[in-house]
Amino acid sequence: MLDSRNLLSGKGKYLFGFMLLFSISVICAAFSMTDSDDFNTSRREVLLRKIGDELLLQSGDSTSRVLPVKKIAENEYQIGFEHELTFQSDLLVNIIRRLLAKDPLTGDYVVNVLNRGNSSVAYGYAISKNKKDDIVPCRGRKQPTARYTVNIKFKPTGINTAMSGYILGSLPFLAFVGFIVSRSKPRKALPNDKYTKTFTLGPVLFDAQERQLIINKNTIDLTGTETRLLLIFALSPNETIERSRLQKEIWEDEGVIVGRSLDMFISKLRKKLELDQNINIVVIRGKGYKLEISH
Repeated sequence: MLDSRNLLSGKGKYLFGFMLLFSISVICAAFSMTDSDDFNTSRREVLLRKIGDELLLQSGDSTSRVLPVKKIAENEYQIGFEHELTFQSDLLVNIIRRLLAKDPLTGDYVVNVLNRGNSSVAYGYAISKNKKDDIVPCRGRKQPTARYTVNIKFKPTGINTAMSGYILGSLPFLAFVGFIVSRSKPRKALPNDKYTKTFTLGPVLFDAQERQLIINKNTIDLTGTETRLLLIFALSPNETIERSRLQKEIWEDEGVIVGRSLDMFISKLRKKLELDQNINIVVIRGKGYKLEISH
């Protein structure tokens, strides 16, 4: 009986060790995939700006600029231009095909050139990995000079979808492991130096350097973007901050404006602040947002 118990105890240790190694490998794979996807996404955005640059050059414009690329949907981007331009269908197709061939994430995609005035489609085509399935009409035709935007929609890759499903399926187990680890993790002492960007927002303590909130003795971690966003509000509490200012200060310098990101991060901050009813981020309709602090 004793040997049996010892054997079961030994198996339990091996099982625990295996589960721990499995969780670490999944976490590493998740972060590796995220870092790789972030890099490839940033590289794609540079390629999109290069596409805009070459379209301007083939139109005879070497002075005006390509506007910041906009991510208008999960897999769709928009290239805008400062001034009017003209393009020839074949050249447009060849420029985009040649540059996107350097993008490891690109498979099938659809291109629509829109008139900025009325959003009507001036020209469009579809490219597939199997060239027999390409749909490219109106070859060799030159389009009139106008204000255009170029929308490119990419087909999601099957590998990323499968990996996302694999990681999502592992989340309950990872959440349990993370809970155990977090319970044993010592909390960092908050600095007392007044020059370390620590703000008192009513009953809430916001430590911008450590990226933390202290609410009712609870420590809540913030991401880098959440910290930058809350810092803008903390410097002007109970004042309306325009939506355009928030987007410009946080995202426009990166060369890409993501329209829905602001709303997403505002929502995340609200959830982290909702532990105390005396502080909240409210919408000022038609203007922006305000960090309201009740005294």
